Amino acid sequence: MAEFSWEVRSPLDRALVAGPYGAQGDAGVALTEIRNFDLVQVMARRGKASEMAQAAQARFGVAAPETPKSIGTSDATLIWSGPDQFFVLSKGGKHSIEALAPGFAGSASLSDQSHARALISISGMKARTMLAKLSSIDLHPDVFGVGAAAATSMDHTSVTLWRGQDRGGQAVFNLLVFATFAESLWHTVLDSAAEYGVTISHSEEL
Repeated sequence: MAEFSWEVRSPLDRALVAGPYGAQGDAGVALTEIRNFDLVQVMARRGKASEMAQAAQARFGVAAPETPKSIGTSDATLIWSGPDQFFVLSKGGKHSIEALAPGFAGSASLSDQSHARALISISGMKARTMLAKLSSIDLHPDVFGVGAAAATSMDHTSVTLWRGQDRGGQAVFNLLVFATFAESLWHTVLDSAAEYGVTISHSEEL
């Protein structure tokens, strides 16, 4: 009988080659794939939006996002993903679907998306300029500030995009994409960023 090994692999395992890419010199864009995260989608059941909101407040100490934005807590990020629904992004199993289920029983349906999505962090001086090639979202800091989020598309691919906390004085954008489309979108992002120079890496840290 054949033996099988179920080893979890990143959807970008083949496509991601760490190091410099594109134009030489100081890189204008940094692309980092975040690996080994917990991602749970929380969707209010019919007529239960207020109960879901109360459960989120009790669990995380903050209100769940009701508009396109992300909200950070000490150990998780809540990201709006549509009317009466949001993602819970975390590490280490504290907010896994098994951990969240009791608190949301009766008010929301939960879906584990941990291995169904790829998470890409995009930063650098040219990050906003590069993203403008791929998205119709206005990413100007006066419009798309820290914590802003959008369920949108890039290169005909559905994504969830939000702006994280600035790092080193530069904006940081985070991108969730379905695993089956991750490699295609990754190459599209690389092509769009190549003229600015790119630093490619992966990380276990959110």
